[in-house]
Amino acid sequence: MEFENKIISKEINTLLYEKGKTLGTAESCTGGHIAEAIVASPGSSNYFKGSIVSYVDEIKERLLEVDPQVIAEKTAVCEEVAIAMVKGACKILATDYAISATGFAGPGGGTRETPVGTIWLACGTPDDVVTLCLTEDDGRDKNISKAANQALQLFLNYLKEHPIED
Repeated sequence: MEFENKIISKEINTLLYEKGKTLGTAESCTGGHIAEAIVASPGSSNYFKGSIVSYVDEIKERLLEVDPQVIAEKTAVCEEVAIAMVKGACKILATDYAISATGFAGPGGGTRETPVGTIWLACGTPDDVVTLCLTEDDGRDKNISKAANQALQLFLNYLKEHPIED
């Protein structure tokens, strides 16, 4: 576990716990690394409800209610799918917030249009989702680690820019 992730996770913990809000994750290419970073912070059980690791399209469609038409037209590695994963996770896990990741961690899977290292991150509420696209390929392990770290940072920034109401 990266030290920076622990620091970010602790800040998220403080912000959500104080307001009684809940969080879940929907992860594909990160395979649970975002959830792992969240639960590394003591007290995370007070706000973290769980994670759906939707590594294949079938699970994205069936559990997270991602539109199969979007996947067919744009692939699972696109902004629309990352947004749908946040919304689906909030609904299925009954959380206030969710974080999602979908992409090609490598070494295979990429295409000319969407190369390895392309990872879409999203976070927010069902009504307000922000996204970030990573595009550098630093190798599978670094891609996954970087995506988890950037997803946590994206969510922390989201919480700071969207003050939590009681």
